[in-house]
Amino acid sequence: MSSRIRSVTRRGWRVVGSGRRTPGRPHAYYLAIGFPPAAKSCAYRMRETANQLYAHGWDVTVVTIRQESWEREFGLDHTLSDAVHPAVRIVELPLARTDIETDIRQYSDERSRDPQGWIKESRAKDLEVFPEMVFGSWRPVLEEAMLWLHRHDPADLLVTTCVPYVNIAATLRLWDEAKVPYAVDFRDGWSIDVVGGGEAFTKDSEAGRWESRLMANATKFWLVNEPIAQHYRDRYPDMADKIEVVRNGFDTDSVPSVARTPDPEGGLTFGYLGSVNFKPDHLAAMLDAWRLARKTDPLVARSRLDIRGHIGAGSAREDTAHMELLRAAAADGVTFGGPVAKAKVAETYGSWDVLVLMLVGGRFVTSGKVYEVLSSGMPVLSVHSRDHDASNVLEGSPLWTGAVGLEVEPLAENICRAARMAVEATDEQRAEARRLGARFERTAQVDPAVARLTAAVLGQPSASKENAA
Repeated sequence: MSSRIRSVTRRGWRVVGSGRRTPGRPHAYYLAIGFPPAAKSCAYRMRETANQLYAHGWDVTVVTIRQESWEREFGLDHTLSDAVHPAVRIVELPLARTDIETDIRQYSDERSRDPQGWIKESRAKDLEVFPEMVFGSWRPVLEEAMLWLHRHDPADLLVTTCVPYVNIAATLRLWDEAKVPYAVDFRDGWSIDVVGGGEAFTKDSEAGRWESRLMANATKFWLVNEPIAQHYRDRYPDMADKIEVVRNGFDTDSVPSVARTPDPEGGLTFGYLGSVNFKPDHLAAMLDAWRLARKTDPLVARSRLDIRGHIGAGSAREDTAHMELLRAAAADGVTFGGPVAKAKVAETYGSWDVLVLMLVGGRFVTSGKVYEVLSSGMPVLSVHSRDHDASNVLEGSPLWTGAVGLEVEPLAENICRAARMAVEATDEQRAEARRLGARFERTAQVDPAVARLTAAVLGQPSASKENAA
């Protein structure tokens, strides 16, 4: 690494990794807030993207925020970093969410006297800088960082992933001043309301003008599923050839190699793994259906429901209405075990008999977990709307209950059905589910996209991947 880049420590930045630039290799910056070891689901996709950029011949410098910032929000999972290629350099910027600061010694007099008023004023100030609450005020630091880094270690490509959407400002600033080619991994998009459906904002709004500028000069534009991609093709028909679906997929080390043998006499274990980011009513419907199923089915009555993952952020971590619901359900065989490290995901799945898939949204939402649960070869209980993109992924699996929405009685029937599946599943059914899921292995999703991006920027096929291991 350039000694000039090492000098960023005096600016309050931190450089992680000892990799050096390789003569002759093009250089890509990857603006990826949420990169490992941030304990966020998006970290899996970010890690794979950085690794694939390196595998296709790029030297890679990731730009993210400090680990301390994630520690106070969702926490850290250092096992996520284990598979980041050692040649990938990481620059951490001293940015953090001030709204979730829990050290009251850091509060101003104004915030101490009127916390809610301070939050309201802070949100307004964010929007004055960039049309995104919470993160809008990060714009000056992100822009300065990308310009400074490019001046001292020039970029041949910038890959930007959102959220936060304020990353757009830094991307366009680098384009305006240095014409650095850029690609955007929008994932769930911005101008679409993926949960409620429909348009989130018009093209002539401030956010719409930012998005339109971003689309105008992007080399590639990635989205996680076809419904979202079609929204953008309809919104920007002139960009249709640059819009690509790059699914989240799953990591093979997150799937148990062998399913455990159920013990009907001792009872089964139903398990949910993922962020609890749905409304309390969603969880309440699942718990009510669970109680009803236990009353009607002796096998379910002997079984357990284990919830694992992140609940709440900052000072509200594991102190939400969801936690109250879970505590009240303890007598019904419901437990909460907290987050699971990436290295322990396969082991956790392997300790369960039925995988529960609780998801928000509908036709525009897929989620990353759906690929894992399908590929596990285990029965999958869907707890989401009928018209959901996850159903398109699961369709055809012999071990999927189908989606019946959040009505308690139909959901209770599906819980009982999933229990029977666990006991009666054949080796052939498990193998078929795994076969259907194998199409969505994460590398198989990201590798071709990075290859196409590399060819588009360099005008030639990507370099050999022999150094990717």
